[in-house]
This record gives sequence, C-alpha cells and structure tokens, in this order.
Amino acid sequence: MSDTPKQINFTIVPAEDAADAPTGRTYANFCAIAHTPFDFTLTFCEVLPLSEKTIRDAETNHVVEAPVRVKVVVPVQFIPNLMGALQQHWQAFSESYANVGWNKDPIH
Repeated sequence: MSDTPKQINFTIVPAEDAADAPTGRTYANFCAIAHTPFDFTLTFCEVLPLSEKTIRDAETNHVVEAPVRVKVVVPVQFIPNLMGALQQHWQAFSESYANVGWNKDPIH
C-alpha cells in the first residue's frame, strides 16, 4: 500500500433537515467581535428599541445592554474564508438591490 494520503475533493453544505440540526432562525442586528491568538468570538445580539429609562441610563453610563442571541467561536484560520465569502455576498447583494434605495450606512 502507498503511504501517500488520498485526496478527496468535496463540498460542505448545511444539512438543515438533519435530526440534530438547530431549528428556526436567530435574528441579530449587532455583532461584537473579540479574538485570542487561537480563535475569534462573534457575539450576535439583538438591539431592541430603547425605552426612555434605557436612554436616561445610557446618558449616564454610556452603555446599552443588548440580549445575546448566540456566540460563535471560530478558529483563526476560518476568518479569511469568512471575510471572502461575506465580500462576495455583499457585492452580489449590492448589485442586485442597487436601485432599491436601502441605506448603505451602518445602523450601529
């Protein structure tokens, strides 16, 4: 037998109908990012409309807490592919919806 490893080309796709797949979707409109030398943590939150009390508190302590919806930890090596995929999808989105009139400025 050969000691040369066999190379197999394959594509990974989400198995949304798998028994162990999470159900539903999680909405987030804010993402905080942190990193270590080994991984990146993406903390997705949902920023809700602010109440008068929340606004008064924010004026004092300059902080608004948002409920965490999910934390995703990925290895450093994953980040370049994630950034590339986001750029490709952003370009396709921008070209598809250029005439819709959506605001390109960040919301946060």
